Amino acid sequence: MTPVRVLVVDDSALMRKLIPQILATDSSIQVVGTAMDGNFGLRKIQELKPQVITLDLEMPGMGGLDMLKEIMLRHSLPVIVVSSHSTQGAAVSLQALSMGAFDFVAKPSDVSASMPEIARELIAKIKAAAQSRHVGVTAPAPPRPSAKAALDSKAQATRVVAIGISTGGPQALQYMLPQLPKNFPGTILIVQHMPEGFTEMFSRRLEEMCAITVKEVQSGDLLLAGRALICPGNRHLKVRRLALGDVAVLSDEARVNGHRPSVDILFRSAAEEFGSKGIGVLMTGMGEDGAHGLGLMKAAGGMTIAQSEDSCVVFGMPKAAIERGHAVRVVALDALANTLMAQCAQDRKAGNQTDSETSSKAARAGKD
Repeated sequence: MTPVRVLVVDDSALMRKLIPQILATDSSIQVVGTAMDGNFGLRKIQELKPQVITLDLEMPGMGGLDMLKEIMLRHSLPVIVVSSHSTQGAAVSLQALSMGAFDFVAKPSDVSASMPEIARELIAKIKAAAQSRHVGVTAPAPPRPSAKAALDSKAQATRVVAIGISTGGPQALQYMLPQLPKNFPGTILIVQHMPEGFTEMFSRRLEEMCAITVKEVQSGDLLLAGRALICPGNRHLKVRRLALGDVAVLSDEARVNGHRPSVDILFRSAAEEFGSKGIGVLMTGMGEDGAHGLGLMKAAGGMTIAQSEDSCVVFGMPKAAIERGHAVRVVALDALANTLMAQCAQDRKAGNQTDSETSSKAARAGKD
């Protein structure tokens, strides 16, 4: 098997030394060169023909975002951003993802001591990037401010939509969620594999784009119609049905499938608490997190959906669920919002019909 050819672009001499050392531990990856800034990096791409690029965003001269723009225009190569773990780092990383970066890895605060902690993540993402397909998605125009201001729903959700997503997720969610109307009758709960601190910034970004309300979840948040709740990094997300209303609950239990948050944790609680009223959606991402939980939701009578292979950046998580027979439906990304709306509309219609039948029976009983 031919090794994946990687170019490392970083202005830090330490990182240009550490990253190749990390990648050298895997024989299926070959670092073909390093570069200290964007201009030098673009010349190295022409010369060395890498398959994947790791890119620091904060560099003098041509910075990471400018280089990324040129890569997307001229080469269309997968880029993994190596970002600082800070508020500014989160904002720039999310901007890079919206520009076409494949994924990102957050640098630990103590790089030299903690770099081994991200070695496995970086290696896995490089391998996934080399095998990924280019899926271009363009987010719809954001809702008009008047439409957003008009939203003040306190209605309990008729359905709970649990979404698990990883690599390629920010782009997919920025495409899908803005298509949902402000009166969407369900609550959407999202586990996106993302580091602590990045999910709050991501939630705010989605909130600006969507007609529905989007926020990073806090324990005790009500599951209201027209609301999407995103699990914070390094916490697990569950749902609970209580007398005063259905709520989201965060926990600090151990990692599952190597992840916290884990999609399996969310799907399992949705199956246990909501049964046939739950909708599970497994979208683009590496690995198998969520496949087992989707099976639990299906066994509980819920609708289960996997994103189609041709619309995934990485067809790992959905594939694992489909191969186990846990996905009732396989749906392309561009049809997913309409599928969710149609599913909730079916449930609403069925509920109205049941109410009507109940009223008719009561009326007939009264006459008798």
